[in-house]
Amino acid sequence: MEQALRSGVWRALGLSPASRWWWGVRHGSTREQRPLHFAPPAVRGDEEGPPRGGDGGGQLHAPALPEGAQPVTPPRASRGGLAPQSRPRPWHKAYESRVRQAVTASRESWSWREDGFSKARKSLERKPLSIERTKGSEILFGIAPCSLALSQSRRDLFRLFLKENSGSRRRVMSEFVLQATARGVPVHHVKRRELDALCRGQVHQGVCLEASPLRFKSLEEAEKPDLGDEESPNRQLIWLVLEQIQDPMNLGALLRSAYFLGVDRVVTSQRNSCPLTPTVSKASSGAMEVFDVYSTDDLRGFLKAKTAEGWEVVGTVSQPEDVENVPVISCLEFQWNKPVIIVIGSEGDGLSLETQLLCHRMLAIPPGRALHPGIESLNVSVATGILLHSICSQKLKHGD
Repeated sequence: MEQALRSGVWRALGLSPASRWWWGVRHGSTREQRPLHFAPPAVRGDEEGPPRGGDGGGQLHAPALPEGAQPVTPPRASRGGLAPQSRPRPWHKAYESRVRQAVTASRESWSWREDGFSKARKSLERKPLSIERTKGSEILFGIAPCSLALSQSRRDLFRLFLKENSGSRRRVMSEFVLQATARGVPVHHVKRRELDALCRGQVHQGVCLEASPLRFKSLEEAEKPDLGDEESPNRQLIWLVLEQIQDPMNLGALLRSAYFLGVDRVVTSQRNSCPLTPTVSKASSGAMEVFDVYSTDDLRGFLKAKTAEGWEVVGTVSQPEDVENVPVISCLEFQWNKPVIIVIGSEGDGLSLETQLLCHRMLAIPPGRALHPGIESLNVSVATGILLHSICSQKLKHGD
């Protein structure tokens, strides 16, 4: 009965027979097994350690010591048997709380460092190396504008900037180096972010050119017969006049179409008109670099003077019902046999009333379907391209 009781106690404590022997050695009992006295379990609210067995655990009294032996305090029991008192107790709530706090602090520290590194890296990427520009210069961007500006002698050229590791455009970049070397222009190979900063995020295609700005020419220069023998009364001339075109993209597209279709001169009004900027040059695909653009501060006086010289002044309108006292015809019906001036109005308001009254006829583009309200007109550069093609095609036929 006593042996069965001892076995039950050892099982309740989760100890093996080897552990029983170790317990005896630890307490000086190697010759015989001393009886163990099992006391009822004490109820304690602050009991430490895991439960001892499935029946709620218990409390163990050490066996009696031989005469002259020193008492030894038994170690605390753990799930895996007896363990030293200094061993960490992962099951304890305080231990779990400390571990959780340490892990959270470590994650927050690493997150802070990683966030700091990321911000520092982005800050460096956002701050490209500053490149000081020559006073009064501007930055051309794009392959066509820069190439044509290098090939002409209309600007003062200071520096050419090419993208490093241009990849598929290496051949183009090599040609740029040859052009710049021939003109004595220094070449700098820079990173893409430097090019982005130079042209303020525009599409530069890996090329930027620092140069002096282009200015409008005066009408006095336009009056000079610099076309040689072709400037004659028998030759059909066509000039394009722009009244208050403000969008640089529209102005660039207008110059590109005028150059392509054979317009002889382009004249703009100085008031409320876009200047010749790098954006205009890019939108014109470089046509601005080879095509003279003139300007006047007295557009109505200029039209009156050309009328007195025998030119026909033709205006444009999107809605014929808005025009009074001036005949309106389709651009497909327009016939001309003397020098003509085509006048284009602004993006929002079209031709002013004063300018309309100076026109001999007004041209309109017939739509191909019934138009929904709000979509009754074309973009000014698109409409001008259609009108110029219709008029310039007659010029080519007469030339044949």
